[in-house]
Amino acid sequence: MALKATITGKDELFRRLTQVAPNVAKYATEAKRKAGDELAEAIRQRAPTGATLEYMESIEADELANRPHQERVSKAAAKDPTAVGLFAEYIWRWLEWGTAPHNTAKGGGTVLGQATHREGGGTQHPGTRAQPHIFPTYRAMKPKIMKRIRAAVNKGVREAMNK
Repeated sequence: MALKATITGKDELFRRLTQVAPNVAKYATEAKRKAGDELAEAIRQRAPTGATLEYMESIEADELANRPHQERVSKAAAKDPTAVGLFAEYIWRWLEWGTAPHNTAKGGGTVLGQATHREGGGTQHPGTRAQPHIFPTYRAMKPKIMKRIRAAVNKGVREAMNK
């Protein structure tokens, strides 16, 4: 006896699932929002603070559909209309990954600027050490987030099966 299987994408699977259990999308969206808010709060707790708390307070979770003009990490738009993302001030990259020492004078990043610095001109920025706070927190919380979304989907399916 041969086993036959058809490979479908996530969109097709979710469309079929919502036909069988219409509340799945509602519960999954709630779970994603709640998980996004918890992740944003956890990252805020680990975020570096400077003279002000501006950066830390700028970290928030929101649905990608609510921010169509916001800069995205990837070029492609999210296929999930209820996808939740994290948003923060643009300096998050420099804080997360750090910066190398560099010349801050006008034209300092050019070959001429680097030669000027070697001769004693220009101003050298020492660089900043990496202060990882986003990705380590996400990696630590990812199993909990996935478990919460899976439980929400199962709740919608169980509800549909009991009708």
